[in-house]
Amino acid sequence: MVGITMVKTNKTKQVFRDDSYCGDTSKKKTGDEVLDAVSPKCPILGCKGEPTITDTSSGEIICGSCGRVLLERSIDPNPEHIVDTTEFVSKTRTGPEQSLTMYDMGMMTVISNKDAMGNSLSSYMKNTFGRLKILNSRSRTASTNRTLRSALLLLYSLKTKLGLPDSTAENAAYLYRKAMQKKITVGRSAKGIMCASLYLACRQTTIPRSLSDISQAANVSKKEVSRACRNLIENLEMSLDPCNASEFVTKIANAANISEKVRRDALRTLSQLAEKGTSAGKNPLALAAATLYLACILNGEKKTQSEVAKASGITAVTIRNRYSALKKELGFEDNVLENPN
Repeated sequence: MVGITMVKTNKTKQVFRDDSYCGDTSKKKTGDEVLDAVSPKCPILGCKGEPTITDTSSGEIICGSCGRVLLERSIDPNPEHIVDTTEFVSKTRTGPEQSLTMYDMGMMTVISNKDAMGNSLSSYMKNTFGRLKILNSRSRTASTNRTLRSALLLLYSLKTKLGLPDSTAENAAYLYRKAMQKKITVGRSAKGIMCASLYLACRQTTIPRSLSDISQAANVSKKEVSRACRNLIENLEMSLDPCNASEFVTKIANAANISEKVRRDALRTLSQLAEKGTSAGKNPLALAAATLYLACILNGEKKTQSEVAKASGITAVTIRNRYSALKKELGFEDNVLENPN
């Protein structure tokens, strides 16, 4: 005869089969035979109970000393496929990852015509859930929700065009949602507010993207984006660090195909200007372009002002004026620049 022992702990309730039970009702189970579902122990007297072996294919937990099956069909909390540590969060059994860049933040509501067991609902419940579907669709197509959805679609396209990381897009979506909560977007263009949020997110995450880059990618005027940017800074009470000119050196050098040695010399020159304090209050993009042009002349690399201006997106006149100021600040003479070697 095989006996059944029902064991109930504070965590779970399980039924274990005891083959050693031979019908002697006077024999009682001791406290050592109570198994915990989380950390099961072997109930056999005299057994060490170590090591505990877990079979992931069958879900069994086995005593490595005597071979007794301690637990059947245990729950595997691990993700479906673990390739590396970066995929651990995305492949766990906790649903899709939540993101502020998605309209519903990854928590979409799906109303089905079947219950949890897969059976069809009754006619009364079908009518009830049909009304819930209508209310759900109406709430998703409200005016404010339509504006948010179009703004997030614009954010996705800007992220793809400008090559921005996910952290910057998340920060931009957070700023836009915060502006919606404070009703800053009322009476203003959603495109301008989103572009301004993306520019401020780039400033916070030290991504070298200018107002001109964002306005051209979004097909919005630079004046509108700058106005929305000032409005967000004032209403959200944000404090931003000034832009560093060294952040734009790599971007301009890649566009103008400038050598690595010239880039290092330009960065060294910018660090000297920062130590003297002469770079404060100047346009960082123009300062980076002029410094690169000066480094090209000193290293004998042939680059014209128009080429550097086209790569940086500013006018050649601005580069020429900033270049003349740099010569005076650094103490270079014209004959030295004409014959750098």
